[in-house]
Order: sequence, then structure tokens, then C-alpha cells
Amino acid sequence: MDIIKWNSILESLLFAAGDEGLSLKQLAEVLEVNELKANEIIDDLKKEYDRDTNRGIMIVQLAGTYQLATKKENAAYLKKLVDSPHTSTLSQAALETLAIIAYKQPITRAEIEEIRGVKTERPLHTLMAKALIKEVGRAEGTGRAYLYGTTKEFLDYFGLKSIEELPQLPEKAEEEFIQEEADLFFERFQDTINS
Repeated sequence: MDIIKWNSILESLLFAAGDEGLSLKQLAEVLEVNELKANEIIDDLKKEYDRDTNRGIMIVQLAGTYQLATKKENAAYLKKLVDSPHTSTLSQAALETLAIIAYKQPITRAEIEEIRGVKTERPLHTLMAKALIKEVGRAEGTGRAYLYGTTKEFLDYFGLKSIEELPQLPEKAEEEFIQEEADLFFERFQDTINS
């Protein structure tokens, strides 16, 4: 009979849950045990983290949920990470997505992907995690997709008083973009016909 590695499973569940954490009831349901057993599993993993001084995480209970947290002994290093200029930079994909949202807000993910031509799930997640964008409502119609817009933090990050301070897009650039898209379409269409 296989021995169930409860600590490993619990650690994975808490990691996946992130800041939302998991309640005792949720853990019991997922682990398919009663709440008493789930509580024993949590206590066991807590003790393991406390005993091992080489571990940088611990389990905390906040607002009725359990979640992983960093140990306070490592706070100085975490502060350095947060203050590091490398963590505040945005990827090219995130910058492109942010620019589209800033100029076209409110806008849906599908509309952003149509403009960029690639998936935007990860850049959207990054921008929301950095609080540069937020969900500002729901689109009308089928599916009622989320609408995204910029935040006050976006304005602060870029040193703007309001969204109206964004530089104007050159009209010619938009026309050139439309022409390039049309050229690309006809080129692909021609390749399809020729093959």
C-alpha cells in the first residue's frame, strides 16, 4: 500500500492557492479526509517548517485560511528583492499590452489579442499583479468578457496626473499599421493559394 505524502500534497496545495489560502474545510474536501485529520496534517507540516531552520517558509492562518508565508528572519533580503530595479521592469509583451489598454480602455482581452496578434494572458496577469491595470467592468453581449483599464498606480508609475497626459498617437502610424496588416493578410492569402 502506498504511503500518502500528506506534507508534500499540502505544501503543493497551499503554494497553488497563493495569497487566497485555503480554509480547513477546503483542505479536508480536497484531501478527502475529515477536518480533524486535515488539521493534523496542517500541524504536522507547520512543525516540520518550524524544526527546519534552513526553510524559508512557514504556514500562517489568516482570516480563516491557511497559506504559505515567508519567515520574518528573511525580511531584509525580501526587501532588497522588492526594491531591486530588476523586479520593477516590465517585459516587452507587458509593455505592449499596457500601451494598448492605456490608449483603448476599457478593452477586453480578446480585443487586446486581436491588436497584438498573440495571447495576452500572462502579460495581463503580470500587469494586474503589479496593480497597473484592473478589471473595470464587463462587456455587453455573449460571455460578458472582463473590461480592463489602467489604475492610479499606472499613473504614478509613469508620472502622469491623468490619462489625458499620455502622448498622442500619430495618425499616420495608425494608418501604416492598418496597411501593414492588410499587406500581411494578402501575402498569407497569396501563399495559401500558391501552395
